[in-house]
Amino acid sequence: MAKRRLTNSQVVCLTLLWGILCYMLLAYSSKITFETIFWIIASGIIVFVPIYKNVRGRNSNKS
Repeated sequence: MAKRRLTNSQVVCLTLLWGILCYMLLAYSSKITFETIFWIIASGIIVFVPIYKNVRGRNSNKS
């Protein structure tokens, strides 16, 4: 099955949604603990590694 490439607008939307969710988590939590920071970093890895691979693959195919 062929992988579907992300467009620039999809990458921007995913990044903005992740940023908004992180902001809400930090703004509305009563206190910021190590667990909160850990989950933000873990979610960032889950969101941005596939985006990075997609963009890197898109750029290497043009050469």
